[in-house]
Amino acid sequence: MTDYQGTETTDTTGAATGTADTADTADASGTRAPAARQAPGETPRPAGIGPLGWLRWAWRQLTTMRTALILLFLVALGAVPGSILPQRGQAPEQVAAYLEDHKTAGPWLDRLSMFDVFAAPWFAAIYILLFVSLAGCVVPRAFQHYRSMRARPPAAPRNLGRLPQSAKYETDASPEDVLAEARKVLRGRRFRVDVAGGAASAEKGYLGETGNLLFHVSLLALLFALGLGNLFGYQGNVLLTEGKTFANSLSLYDQFTPGRAFEDGELAPFTLTLDDFKAEYETEGDKRGQATAFNADIRYRSGPDAAEKPYDLRINHPLNVGGAKVYLLGHGYAPVFTVRDAEGDIAFQDSVPFLEMEPRNLTSEGVIKVPDAQPDQLAFYGILWPTAMASQDGKQIVSGFPAPLRPVVTITSFKGDIGLDSGTPQSVYKLEGLGETLHPVKDGQKLLEPGETFDVPGGGSITFDGLRQYVTLSVNRDPGRIPALVAAILAVLGVAASFMVRRRRVWVRASAAEGGRTVVEVGGLTLGNPTPEFDEIVTALRGPQHEPGDGPDDESHQGPDEGPGSESESESEPDADRGSGPATEPKE
Repeated sequence: MTDYQGTETTDTTGAATGTADTADTADASGTRAPAARQAPGETPRPAGIGPLGWLRWAWRQLTTMRTALILLFLVALGAVPGSILPQRGQAPEQVAAYLEDHKTAGPWLDRLSMFDVFAAPWFAAIYILLFVSLAGCVVPRAFQHYRSMRARPPAAPRNLGRLPQSAKYETDASPEDVLAEARKVLRGRRFRVDVAGGAASAEKGYLGETGNLLFHVSLLALLFALGLGNLFGYQGNVLLTEGKTFANSLSLYDQFTPGRAFEDGELAPFTLTLDDFKAEYETEGDKRGQATAFNADIRYRSGPDAAEKPYDLRINHPLNVGGAKVYLLGHGYAPVFTVRDAEGDIAFQDSVPFLEMEPRNLTSEGVIKVPDAQPDQLAFYGILWPTAMASQDGKQIVSGFPAPLRPVVTITSFKGDIGLDSGTPQSVYKLEGLGETLHPVKDGQKLLEPGETFDVPGGGSITFDGLRQYVTLSVNRDPGRIPALVAAILAVLGVAASFMVRRRRVWVRASAAEGGRTVVEVGGLTLGNPTPEFDEIVTALRGPQHEPGDGPDDESHQGPDEGPGSESESESEPDADRGSGPATEPKE
């Protein structure tokens, strides 16, 4: 039913009411409501953009510079946990200790891959999105920039006097001669010049935008090079004692971090032998004990059949061998011990690396495991003082200097089951099963100097034979290192060019005036602040016998706020770009 005004009482949507027949009846009887009181007609709902439209919208959002900056910030933010928390690839034992100490937070952090940040799926997703965003932003800009460089300079604006820099004068030369001279002067200053429609259009400064694009392309190349290194490279650490040889085998590394696409067969078959290590220290003043030089005399072979070569390995002076670089990281002491069991047989005779406890004077600790001793296995915990001396209170021993001037080792003895027969991996720097399978020996402690022997109560002995030094080496193979260096250099050059070179445009219009003279209008537009080059161009066009402002017909304009009726640079720029076509630079 419809009421008197012709609206449907039960319709709550505001649509047109009644059927077509009812509407015709109302028209015939003259009872239709006035137009102002009629319900609005139904507006058709716009059609959706569809899945393809949403994909286009997502691609446009992803390839904006704003999105690229956000992703770059997220990469930096995501790398923070990798710098604060221990990582499995570098220190798995520290990760295990962290999980043991943090029963609640540790498992949650582990679920979020916080202990393996740079291999986490979320970090890889940010990295890949950043790469795609930069590529989608830079590549179209590069093509557009190329078209702009090949296009003709933009046509002259209608009113050159509105530009930030402008000049006007009269001359006796014909318009054709003025434009020919303008072409010559501007080309001499490396402008791209086009003469058409009674005006000369000139433009230069594309090197600035080229540098900007070079920076972004170099950033893409840098990301690609880093990804290349992470895929096919590797990094390993090894401890090498004087007199021993290291072969580049996976099983001989103390720590090894391969790339995701790395294969064991890619290891180059080189060998390294440490002949001698020397460290020099400050002997006086506040810096006493500070290292001044590390020198490792090594011999290496690049392959099984290659000749052996000497090399002086120093800090920041790596060895290039087998496509990898070998760096000297640090050094320490490895005391030499001879251990005899209760039957008098030599059960152990070798150097044992000790890890520093106090880095200034290299007080170090280590363990000696003797699983071959009979009838009981032996183990020792030792502390080494390179230069032993009494503390100031005289109650304990300390090291007074990092060099081995008076090495002393204190030995604590243990007997029992070391646990190596169970097959469970153990750290060579830690004794397992203390108080359970391995027990301390009563009166089993002793201070030893080189050459001294301690007889272990209950059978066995240990002799401190002397002191050797060891070095810690880092072996790195990064196929993306050189491309990354080249990309970084190009990025710096691109940034420098983008800041030093600015876009400049100059227009010269010549038109005939009364009395056979020619009116010359010159306008200039520079990205940023005006430059003195415009005045030089005007002076060159007029000739050296004239100065700007000479005579009643000369006019010059140097800024948007000088003189009545002047307009701002932002208002003049659209006119300057009118008709430029592809020469107009894209805006981010």
